[in-house]
Amino acid sequence: MVVDRLYESVKQKGVVCVGLDTDISYVPEEMAKAASTPGEAVFLFNKAIVDATADVSGCYKVQIAYYESLGLDGMLAYKKTLAYLREKGLIAIADIKRGDIAKTAEMYAKGHFEGDFEADFVTLAPYMGMDSVTPYLPYFKEKNKGCFILVRTSNPGSRDFQYLTTSSGKTIYDTVGAAVQALGQDYMGSCGFSSIGAVIGGTTSEEAETIRREMDKTFFLIPGYGAQGGKAEDIARYLVHGNGGVVNSSRAVLLAYKKHGGTFDEAARAEVLRMRKEIEDACKLLEK
Repeated sequence: MVVDRLYESVKQKGVVCVGLDTDISYVPEEMAKAASTPGEAVFLFNKAIVDATADVSGCYKVQIAYYESLGLDGMLAYKKTLAYLREKGLIAIADIKRGDIAKTAEMYAKGHFEGDFEADFVTLAPYMGMDSVTPYLPYFKEKNKGCFILVRTSNPGSRDFQYLTTSSGKTIYDTVGAAVQALGQDYMGSCGFSSIGAVIGGTTSEEAETIRREMDKTFFLIPGYGAQGGKAEDIARYLVHGNGGVVNSSRAVLLAYKKHGGTFDEAARAEVLRMRKEIEDACKLLEK
């Protein structure tokens, strides 16, 4: 199962998921000018970031919107970035947040688990119901793929719907989380987690222990660290002995050079190492 690859990668290299949410404005001016197109500049920037962090990052998340915004040129950069991650044997999460049903979902699954845009995991939005997830399931066993389903996100607007209480007394996110955990039972890896994971925002710690207990077989993709307010001690509560989840960081890594100076790739590596140590230390304190 692909979740075993991810678990082992985290065990060996740490919980940091580098978010390649690369806007053209992030690319150093001299690199952007030397590239033949904006998309090529973005790819070369990504490639250097990957080369600098491959041995200290658990995986990579590639947010498709940044590439779509550059048109065909951007989508070529998206394709080349995913291909480069595969070439290096690294784990790629395609952050596409698809949420459609039936034949449309089948085409999304084919588009992002095969061919030009192939990734190891995709992110999915379940608002239309769990039949928006089922078209992806054949790929999990047959093609060794996985997904992360949005359960409780890190944005302020998550409280608009996700925290509403159902007739059973549970929140919407509790209900979705239970469905994700149940669906994941058929796709368990030897590591004790499922290839059907969940996006769980790390900006609040109040519900962390309950969420982790009720979704004990679910691997988490955790956004919200750093700029959105999630602290290392908050994040640690969603992990299990420092594993069972990856913590995404995008701008803090990609733009570290603008804050700390130095070359962009060296600064990105330093930020990943700093973040990794901070979270590891928080996990150790929690377990004392």
